Amino acid sequence: MSLQNLPMIFVLVGLVFYVVLGGADFGAAIWQVLTSRDERGDSIREHAHTAVGPVWEANHVWLIFVLTVTWTAYPAALGSLASTLSVALFVAGLGIIVRGAAYALRSGTDDPREIGRIDAASAISSVLTPFALGAAIGGIASGRVPFGNAKGDLITSWLNPTSILIGALAVVFCAYLAAVYLSADAVRRGEADLVAPFRTRALAAGTLAGALSIGGLIVLHNDVPHLYHELVAGDGLPAVIVSVLAGVATFALVVRERFEPARYSAAVAVAAIVAGWALAQSPTFLPGLTVEQAAAPHDVLVAITVAVLGGAVILFPSLALLFRLTLGGRLGHGHEEQAATPVVARRELVLAAAPGLLGRVAAAFLLAGFGFLTVAEAGWAHAIGVVALFGFIVVGFAGTVPALLEGEPEA
Repeated sequence: MSLQNLPMIFVLVGLVFYVVLGGADFGAAIWQVLTSRDERGDSIREHAHTAVGPVWEANHVWLIFVLTVTWTAYPAALGSLASTLSVALFVAGLGIIVRGAAYALRSGTDDPREIGRIDAASAISSVLTPFALGAAIGGIASGRVPFGNAKGDLITSWLNPTSILIGALAVVFCAYLAAVYLSADAVRRGEADLVAPFRTRALAAGTLAGALSIGGLIVLHNDVPHLYHELVAGDGLPAVIVSVLAGVATFALVVRERFEPARYSAAVAVAAIVAGWALAQSPTFLPGLTVEQAAAPHDVLVAITVAVLGGAVILFPSLALLFRLTLGGRLGHGHEEQAATPVVARRELVLAAAPGLLGRVAAAFLLAGFGFLTVAEAGWAHAIGVVALFGFIVVGFAGTVPALLEGEPEA
């Protein structure tokens, strides 16, 4: 793997996180409006709203991450995407704004009529946004976004058979993921009366997603033959198999009401779809442009790699804590420190026993990382350089933060 391909892996990982997490947010809004206007329907809507509320902003950070990394690592390609797909991206952006505004407006009213209008606007935006983003991906996959400023058609680049298929799949996947997650949340919260409604919705959405996926192969065969052959007989086939197996496993887990493992198998199914598309299209980014040709200069790619890995050291523990508190029902409630104290004490003893050691190790990682990434040209050397820079960030963080906190007054 070359350094030019590494940011694309970051982009694909971010895309998976956005579909798995942000997609469930959109799906929850869809289920809020697709329910009856009675006491039971009110419970379903309230559960869909409160379950996603604490994490919806964090979920959409992944879209910003995808756009930022693509912009800095492949600027010319992003210019082509943003200009040709400007209409689709505008629709998606507008939908995200409406969806976010709905959260704020809904918490400021108790009028059932106003809540109904807000939920309706939120649901419409939650259909348009994943559809527009999926349609944009369909335009890329079908080769309708040529390299160059606004070289493609502003309408047919994202409104074509492949784009409509992928847009529809995106909407159904969002509803499916949301139903699975909300079923698990209902079990966790002890709301047994909500488990069956969301389980039924998950099974219905899963069935529809499977039918669309099978029918979609016919669309791809007729509209994008080379992509179809790569998916069913080329490099994308292993990922397609994984996606099918994970999808079947998720459906079986939902039938057996084992919703917690179903969360993860559903995420695997979505991740495999993204991986299959990437493998089937590789090494092409846009028609006539490969990923390596679209990449920014070497020094920029090094900086991006360091920034992403450095951010990951902070971001992933923070997100893990957020979701742990949310899923555990403890978000916003204080808890006394318990078992963490002995762990902290042991860490402080280790640091005190080796003063300056972590600083020297971090400096060694830094020199090795920049050396392998800037001097060497081989792919294996770049891989070592990335690992070394990641080691610098981890060791440097571990050695610096305790020192910074040492002088903090106790609460």
